[in-house]
Amino acid sequence: MLRLTDIKLPLDHQDTDLTQAILDKLGCSAAQLGPVSVFKRGFDARNKFDIQLIYTLDIEVDDQQALLSKFDNDPHVRLSPDTRYKFVGHAPETLNERPVVIGLGPCGLFAGLLLAQMGFKPIILERGKEVRERTKDTFGFWRKKPLNTESNVQFGEGGAGTFSDGKLYSQVKDRKHYGRKVLSEFVDAGAPDEIMYVSKPHIGTFKLVAMVERMRAQIIELGGEIRFSTRVDNVHIENGQLTGLSLSTGEHLPCRHAVLAVGHSARDTFKMLYERNVYIEAKPFSVGFRIEHEQSMIDECRFGPNAGHPILGAADYKLVHHCKNGRAVYSFCMCPGGTVVAAASEEGRVVTNGMSQYSRHERNANSAIVVGIEPEKDFPGHPLAGIDLQRKLEEQAYALGGSNYDAPAQLIGDFLTGKASSELGEVKPSYTPGVKLTDLSKVLPDYAISAIREAIPAFDKQIKGFAKADGLLTGVETRTSSPISIKRGADFQSVNVNGLYPAGEGAGYAGGILSAGIDGIKVAEAVALSLLGDNK
Repeated sequence: MLRLTDIKLPLDHQDTDLTQAILDKLGCSAAQLGPVSVFKRGFDARNKFDIQLIYTLDIEVDDQQALLSKFDNDPHVRLSPDTRYKFVGHAPETLNERPVVIGLGPCGLFAGLLLAQMGFKPIILERGKEVRERTKDTFGFWRKKPLNTESNVQFGEGGAGTFSDGKLYSQVKDRKHYGRKVLSEFVDAGAPDEIMYVSKPHIGTFKLVAMVERMRAQIIELGGEIRFSTRVDNVHIENGQLTGLSLSTGEHLPCRHAVLAVGHSARDTFKMLYERNVYIEAKPFSVGFRIEHEQSMIDECRFGPNAGHPILGAADYKLVHHCKNGRAVYSFCMCPGGTVVAAASEEGRVVTNGMSQYSRHERNANSAIVVGIEPEKDFPGHPLAGIDLQRKLEEQAYALGGSNYDAPAQLIGDFLTGKASSELGEVKPSYTPGVKLTDLSKVLPDYAISAIREAIPAFDKQIKGFAKADGLLTGVETRTSSPISIKRGADFQSVNVNGLYPAGEGAGYAGGILSAGIDGIKVAEAVALSLLGDNK
């Protein structure tokens, strides 16, 4: 099979045009051409009046080697690589230890799934509820019902990624094709086939719920065990070796291999690990606001007369600005056609996030506009100081919003001029429970406010209307990434606790659904190799 790359065609081309482009590229006849599959499809929208689709194709042809020899110096015609996932081993029937996975977000889900597929029958512990019950609790909170601190946007089956835009792309270097393993498992669980080939695949919350349930069922069918509403309250370590876990149910679970995939908001777990002398460092993260515009404006700016085309879908953006005060401001977790959501996991604090459904058909586009902050400069002195800063900002947002989980909000124009907002414009807030118009400069440090005020007009030069006066800012965004890193070695184990495998976003090794799933696979492989080595 041959891999053809950089095949460019107009946005509204016909299937016959793709076939002809292949024949023209290879200089062969239609009779020589066999099945064609799309490996990747992206688009180039730099000229919004002439948007081009860009294909990577896998094709079967007669006389493959003879044909390939004509393209020795052409990097766009090569043999198709083998992208199938290969297991590192399988558990022997004599194995007498079951590995434990702590957390059932994307990282824990894939760690557990892979271990189950290799026959290790993992025990998976999740402090929150199963995904449908968790969804009821989360939507209930958005409808002004009480916050359940163990079942919300952050905690429960599926992790924080369940209530997000469902993006399935990352910048992780993936020479072993872990990413395709993640995507193929999602497709097997009910995701659209297109996530295997579109350049920026996404799923959305409602599809993710059913997919997570199917993946859970597969783990159980393969001998795995999943325990919900079971938090790890203590880790037992003897001579640098993990020996067991104390659970919120009162049980002591003997354990020598545990994947720690608790997510970026398990603050009580981070504190417990630190107190047990698990090595933790503070790491940079970012803080800021959610910004909302009408999606139609973003579509027009990005796609011009092609706005609304079904292949292009709702437009996104990625922005960065380096400020005079040395800070970097950037867009994060952009949600086309989505909503701003309440993402608190602790009482008396307000946190925002963004979410989209698969259709991305809501009226507004939203994104976090955040400022990078660093331990040495902004929260020095303690590995957990970033958590203290997050809590302080979230408490300020809670108070500024009225102390009822409404979020503080301000029109962009008023924010730029330093004036408290008193009434909404054309952009209506999507955040529930609700918003309170105010002056957002009171909720973030001065350096962050001045940086964002400088960045928004700069972003307007790239997306006309970005600084539109009645666009809306909602605060605060503090959970961009984990504020800590639980250091691990080349064997994926904690640098000072054998048998403990820090993984995913919470440990500082992922950022998003796909990268978290990839990290879960890598760590599961490390656990499997260790268990297999112990049983030689």
